[in-house]
Parts: sequence; C-alpha cells; structure tokens
Amino acid sequence: MLYDDTIAAIATPPGEGGIGIVRISGRDALRILERIFVPVRPGRWKPYQMRYGHVVDQNGAVVDEALAVFMRGPRSFTAEDTAEISVHGGPLVVEQVLKQALAAGARMATPGEFTMRAFLNGRIDLAQAEATLDIITAQTTTALALAEAQLGGWLSQELRRIRDLLMDPLAYCTALVDFPEDEVEPQDIDPPLMAAVQALDALVASAQHGIVYRQGARAVLIGRPNAGKSSLLNALLRVDRAIVTPIPGTTRDTLEETASLGGVPVVLTDTAGIVESDDPVERLGVARSRRAVRLADLALLVVDVSLPVADDDREIVALTEEKRTILTLNKIDLIDADQSLIAARQREYEQIRGKAFDAIAAVSALTGQGLEELGATVARLLLGAPLATDGRLVTNARHRDALARAADHARDALTGFRRGVSPDLLTVDLTAAINAIGEVTGESVGEDLLHAIFSRFCIGK
Repeated sequence: MLYDDTIAAIATPPGEGGIGIVRISGRDALRILERIFVPVRPGRWKPYQMRYGHVVDQNGAVVDEALAVFMRGPRSFTAEDTAEISVHGGPLVVEQVLKQALAAGARMATPGEFTMRAFLNGRIDLAQAEATLDIITAQTTTALALAEAQLGGWLSQELRRIRDLLMDPLAYCTALVDFPEDEVEPQDIDPPLMAAVQALDALVASAQHGIVYRQGARAVLIGRPNAGKSSLLNALLRVDRAIVTPIPGTTRDTLEETASLGGVPVVLTDTAGIVESDDPVERLGVARSRRAVRLADLALLVVDVSLPVADDDREIVALTEEKRTILTLNKIDLIDADQSLIAARQREYEQIRGKAFDAIAAVSALTGQGLEELGATVARLLLGAPLATDGRLVTNARHRDALARAADHARDALTGFRRGVSPDLLTVDLTAAINAIGEVTGESVGEDLLHAIFSRFCIGK
C-alpha cells in the first residue's frame, strides 16, 4: 500500500489565527509549489530555505503574501518531497491557498495521511506514528512527556530487543523441524525465552499507569446539597465553572470538566445533591447523579465537616459501597481545621459505610487548604502502584493487548520447552509472539487496522 500521488491539506487548526499553513507532500510537491507561489527574488528552490513571496491563483492574481519552504525527501516528515506555505491565519485565506494547491494537481489529504506516509515510507514505525497523535491530544505535562518519549523510539527499540530474543529460539526450533535428519547442535533457549517473557510482562504491567495518563479517568463528586461540591469543582479546576450560591440545590444536573490532578487527566463530574424530593426536575438530576456514580472510576464523597451526619447521608454513603471512594471533608475553614472534629466525622461516616474509605481528605474549597494533597490522593488511587521511575510506560490499550498476547505465547513456548514439547509446536507459539509484537510496530498489521488508526488523526497531520 504505497502512494505515488501528491496530497495537500491545511496543517493548522481551524479558526482565526496569526498564521495558517498549507502542507503539500508527494512527488509533484515542488511543481505545485512553483505554480502557486511566486517568490520576490526569482531563482531555483534550495531545500530547507524559507522564501518570501506571494501565493497566486491560476490567473496570476495575488491570493496572499506568504513564506514558503521546500523539503526534499527523504529528509521531511513524510520522507517525500514536501512543501509548506505559511500565510495569514484567516480561514478564508488559508482555504483559498489550499484551493490553489488542489487546482494545481494535488489531492485533498485524508485524516492522518501525512503521518501514514511517514510510516509507510519507513521514517517512523506504527508505535511512533500513534505517539504523534498522543502528543497532539495530550492533556497533561506527564501525558505529553510519555508521548514524546514514545515518539523518540524507546518502545520500538525495546520491542526490537525482545523480538531478537525470540528470533534465535525460533530459528533453532525451525532448524529442528526442517532438518530432522541433520545433526543440529543442541541449544538452551530457556534464558532468552525467560528474558523475553519478563520484558513483555513488565511492559504490560506499565500500561496500568500509562493508559490512565493518556486516556484519563472519571471521578464523581457526590454529597448532600450545599456540601460544597460545586465550590470544590471550581477550586480543582482553578476556574469558576459551576454556579455557586448559599442556596441548597443550585446544581440541578451533572456538569463535567477535565482537570489535571497529580499529572493525571481526570474528568470531574459535579452532581446534583442527592436528596429525596417531589420536584420532578430535581428528581431527574438525582437520577443522573446516581448514574454518574456508576460510571465513575472514583468517587469523592463531599461532606460539610461542620455539620453532623444526617439521615440523607446513609443513602448517599450506600452508593459508594462498591466504588473506590475518598471521604472529602470540606469546609475545614469553618472549624479552624479542628483535628478532633475531623477525626470524629471520619468515624461517623465510616460507621455508616460499615468499612473504611479508600482515603480521607480534609479540604477547604474556599481557602484552597488540602487541595494539592487531594489531587495527589486521586492520582494515587487511580494509578494504584507507584509510578515507574524512568517514566517509560505503555500508554495505548491496543499495544497493551498485543503485548499481553505476545507475553502469553512466549510463556507458553518457555513452558513447552521445559516440558519437552516438540519443536514444531514451539515454533507456533514463537511465531505468534513475534507477530503480536509486530502489531505494535506495524510489521504485521493489516490495511484495515492502519486506516482505523490513522482515521483518528486530524486532516493535515
């Protein structure tokens, strides 16, 4: 599946901006550039040198002044001849420049086609291509760092190392099968198989953290009306997103926003106060609150620490029985952070729940006290074990599943070798393990999967 035509697209986000870029890639990139761009100083194009001039239409009329650069393949993002034209960032201007490129012979690029060409032309592998999208969509600095590390090739290098560990045993077993009458020198394939299994297991285990950092998680704020849920949401977001008044029941529906807590992107859902009501609108809000609890990865049970436990609390606490929950004792500013009262409230709510909460947080949404510790607690509960020190984590569920299958096949081969299983059966597991690794790097992946992966990219990337 190789492309020999030339594509073009707008490479900058839609809307108004200071600059807009039209990217052209393919064998006719220079010819199209020369047809639609007239440099102020005539002369031959030198690769990687920016030139000032004007974009013109087919009649020679000026569309916009611009800067343009030509990059000779394979020293470009796509490893093809590539041109980029930078013009003023108005939507109409950029669209007109793209229109000229298409009229000059380019085809409109499909989503992710530039990155797909970089993959197909061997400049990057599939894991690195997917990291490109992760960089674009990263919501926290941690997620960005993980994506940049993967783009840098650490995962690809590690998988090549593991693949090499499996290739020698496969070659040995294949030789035993293909040349049964020849004397094949005995080889102990236990050490490389063990090393491959351990390395694959470590990568799969790292996905517990990596996928949370990449995809984020959901946390729901529940509690009585006026417990301070909306105030806490605003404080964690550091922006007034939810309406806050002294009147109980201000929030009548669920409200979702994403915050970075301990480096983890967390979708916070503010809910209507859970209370019995005859108001049909309020009852609908409570029903949505219950659904939000069911869908969440984590619950923050927000209570007003200055008030005693009420009958309504029993039903609310019951919602947390099967959910990881942080008892969030809010409004400690009203009690001057009295530790004895905080401890008493904790005991009261744990008695209602019948078991300990997963964590306790004493905070003040008004003053900000305890919010940093709350964010760290949320991240700790979502991640589980401590973060790997080198920060090299598998962040993609597709990668995790493929590597888990590779680990299972490698483990079966190791177990089979130790039990004296015939070499032809060992080759089946070893080949399956290597193919599963190839699904991550792109060495053994079908065209349908490639299109599914790159269709998630934006046009122009």
